[in-house]
Amino acid sequence: MRRPGPRGHKKLKKSFGSSSVQALLEVTSVVRGERDLKSALASIVGTVAEALEFETVVLNLYRREFDDFCVTDVYGSKDARDALLGSTYDWVAWRHLLTEEFRRGGAFLIPHGSFDWSADVGKRYVPKVEASDVPDAWHPEDELFVPLEDSEGRMLAIFSVGEPRSGRRPNDAELEVLCALAAHAAIAIETAQQAERTARHRASLEQLLEVSSTLTAAQSTQSILETVCRGIHTALGFQKVSIELVDTETGLLRSRASSGWAADDPAVLRAVPFDPMRGLFDPQFAVSGCYLVPREAAQERIDVEHIRYSSQRNGRGPHAWNHHWLLVPLYDRSGDEMGFIWADDPEDRLIPSAERLQALRVFANQATTAVYAAEQFEQMRFLADHDPLTNLLNRRSFVQHLDAEVARSRRHERPLALVIFDLDELKTVNDTHGHAAGDEAIKRVADTLRSTIRTGDNAFRIGGDEFAVIVAEANEHDAAAAAQRIADALQSSASFGVAVCSGDCEAGTLLREADDAMYRMKRRRRAEALRASGGNDLSVVV
Repeated sequence: MRRPGPRGHKKLKKSFGSSSVQALLEVTSVVRGERDLKSALASIVGTVAEALEFETVVLNLYRREFDDFCVTDVYGSKDARDALLGSTYDWVAWRHLLTEEFRRGGAFLIPHGSFDWSADVGKRYVPKVEASDVPDAWHPEDELFVPLEDSEGRMLAIFSVGEPRSGRRPNDAELEVLCALAAHAAIAIETAQQAERTARHRASLEQLLEVSSTLTAAQSTQSILETVCRGIHTALGFQKVSIELVDTETGLLRSRASSGWAADDPAVLRAVPFDPMRGLFDPQFAVSGCYLVPREAAQERIDVEHIRYSSQRNGRGPHAWNHHWLLVPLYDRSGDEMGFIWADDPEDRLIPSAERLQALRVFANQATTAVYAAEQFEQMRFLADHDPLTNLLNRRSFVQHLDAEVARSRRHERPLALVIFDLDELKTVNDTHGHAAGDEAIKRVADTLRSTIRTGDNAFRIGGDEFAVIVAEANEHDAAAAAQRIADALQSSASFGVAVCSGDCEAGTLLREADDAMYRMKRRRRAEALRASGGNDLSVVV
């Protein structure tokens, strides 16, 4: 692993000694002065080496995401740095070394010949120097390790120190000083790591606040959902995010917006039933309003055919993300679940902290509120242009569309037709069966229009029982045929009028001509009293 030895015969001298207090002061200054983790680690390693006169000091930093140790800093020769820097070692390898057999106070000293290194799977650096035959001399294959723990007794790192300039193995007093320095170094590392986490959390919250401020300005529900996905991706560090909402008609979950997946990825294209997913909303997995479900528990609750994605950014050990499921339920106005936010593949490969999940929950709540506001705005905007009973475009929209289509017809010298009609028997239906029946008759007419008009044509309800269809690029024959299709599909009698725009016609003129044609038909029908209820037996008037 990190295996230094002496550079040759040296005059033995007393190490540490009067430098102990100075060493403590120097490491303490690092604790107080450094807040950046990378700088703190480099400063700690250098300070320990210089203050306690070791030629080589190696820091093996514990990685929570992989439950292993990585050599992040090496103070020593180029050979030592080249051999060890970046090397990683599983906890298993260390457990063979940090045993009571080798314990010396808070350190672990493994003399040459007391451990079989052939079974060790980690890299090892042994200086190519001759061993001294002086009693208590440091041997090139001696090892000295000092664990560093945080304030709650959790492993932070392990110091590997070697090649004492005294040429001697340290005695108990010297090891006590080394362990004291290690304790101060642990404080520095813990402080720097905490500062880094705090800064990252603060930056995440600032990003979320910035994203939240844009939600109210979003123009549509879809744009809000897409903004939420991007916000969770960038601010909270999840590489995959999807917002899954229930289709009220089918009961299936569908991805309404996503980040990190391609648009054609099956993970966001394939719909799955919502009910099995509800099994993940188990109180035992609840954290800060989210549900964090381990892989095994999720597999017990969800059939394999409903699993659309397998996490890619997994780690190892008790702190690592390992195919977990992270869901944030979304609720409608009545408090029922309407779907969830699905986050996966954390960038740091770690199970998210409670603070991070709390931020995710708060952001989800803000997003839901913004969606409600957007839906209300969209409904108001829809009602401004649509008839609330039939959901057809209304008279206001009709006037705007007719003006625009007439202008386009003149500009491109293409024909344009207008079909209008009203229901002959609506008053009778209202008087006989009530206005609810009349409303149903009007809605059936709207459904008929939607199913019979061409794609690109627009249908309108422009009065109580009066409807209009703008038929683009249609001559008199085309328009009459369109009117006849509508008449054939209706289940009630109606009077039609058709007008065709050509040359430099005006919108008002086109409407008046169609209206006049409709009333001519209506007058003829009234005159033919015996045929007043003749259903679809009609002639289209142009």
